[in-house]
Amino acid sequence: MNTATRLQEDALGLAHSVVMGVAGTAPSFSISATLAALIGAVGILAPASLLYCGLIMFGITFAFAHLNRLEASAGASYAWVSRIFNDTLGFFAGWSLLVASALFMVSATLPAANATLLLVWPEQVDHMPAVTAVAVAWLLVVSVVLVRGVVITGAVQTVMTSIELAVLALLVVTALVKLGPAAWERFSWRDFSPLAFSPSSFASGAMIALFFFWGWDVALNLTEETKDARRTPGLGAVVAMIILVGAFVAFTTVALLALGPEAINASSTNILFALADSLLPRPWSYLGVLALVLSTIGTLETSILQFSRTLYAKARDGALHARYARLHPRWRTPYVATLVIAGLGVALLVTSLLFRDLKAVLTASINAIGVMCAYYYGLAGFACAWHFRHQARSARALLFQVIWPAAGAAVLWTVAFMTLAEFDLPTTLCAVGGMALGFVPLTAQRRAAAQARG
Repeated sequence: MNTATRLQEDALGLAHSVVMGVAGTAPSFSISATLAALIGAVGILAPASLLYCGLIMFGITFAFAHLNRLEASAGASYAWVSRIFNDTLGFFAGWSLLVASALFMVSATLPAANATLLLVWPEQVDHMPAVTAVAVAWLLVVSVVLVRGVVITGAVQTVMTSIELAVLALLVVTALVKLGPAAWERFSWRDFSPLAFSPSSFASGAMIALFFFWGWDVALNLTEETKDARRTPGLGAVVAMIILVGAFVAFTTVALLALGPEAINASSTNILFALADSLLPRPWSYLGVLALVLSTIGTLETSILQFSRTLYAKARDGALHARYARLHPRWRTPYVATLVIAGLGVALLVTSLLFRDLKAVLTASINAIGVMCAYYYGLAGFACAWHFRHQARSARALLFQVIWPAAGAAVLWTVAFMTLAEFDLPTTLCAVGGMALGFVPLTAQRRAAAQARG
């Protein structure tokens, strides 16, 4: 593959991989968009749901790290599943990520717009046309930055993620100091017991918690642009997951102690501001809104990166039309693939105006995304276990290459099937219909390849 068709190599290091993994899950955004839904589903068991889902996701993280050593590809799960199982399963591993990323353009940009308006024009926060217009503006700005190159993207992401994590740490520490010993009297370790869950509540909590963690794997989609491509991205993803599990469990526990389930549900997507407002005097409480804006912009960037790199890899390999593999001649970024996700995002944002409110849009997209993530994460976990089943020569290798990845994949697929049966019709159509649409480009590309052969 000549230089003109390769992404910019050695542009990122280990620190960038960790930052991208953290930013991909967007801690502040995930908390704001999803915490109320998680507490609505499992109540005070929310921190335990995040802890157990984190343990499940570690199995998938180890799978990605080991598979990346096998083959460093921007397509990540698409490339590995194709190699280990077959091209069809690999195609849909990549397709599920593409659809989830497209839906995420709505889930990410609307909260960013909501937070932006809260800072500059509070009267328009609940006005969907205004929220949608600001969301489109953010989407276009971020897309332009990404086309300019991964180096500038990595630098911007590092600054934003550092500020975001500093604000979250400030809120947690301030809450612990202000609440004092009295608040901890309401805390019980029994709420972290697996026996506190029913099968149904565990499945509901795990599926929502999955949305918290989705996105860390962007570090593996950037592997071709990272130094020591076979090792660094996987290590960065593991470190990012350690940070994320600690941050999510700590913040959720403190938020429950400081605000309680009722106040969190009432705050909807403004949980960070609600907590900051209860702890800090204004205007310092707006640090919570700033963290949300930075987090949402960050995860919007990483989601577009995942989409564009996956689409680029599939087109480069012939699984999709070659046009999507075109790189910018100067910045060596997949600009056509980036323009595709930007266009889809704008179209979906305009379509979101048909929904009555922001919460309805977020709920439908979050649930559909959860199913698609469980699918491709699960495929990667099973692929890792299958490939290394005869190569694991030690107990450690057996645990990290076979048992933990396979167990994580099995749990993810189980909870996905359990929750899919409980979705309403629009959410089911998003999840199942979005996946089924993949048969159209799959069939068309295979037909075109057959005609080209002769």
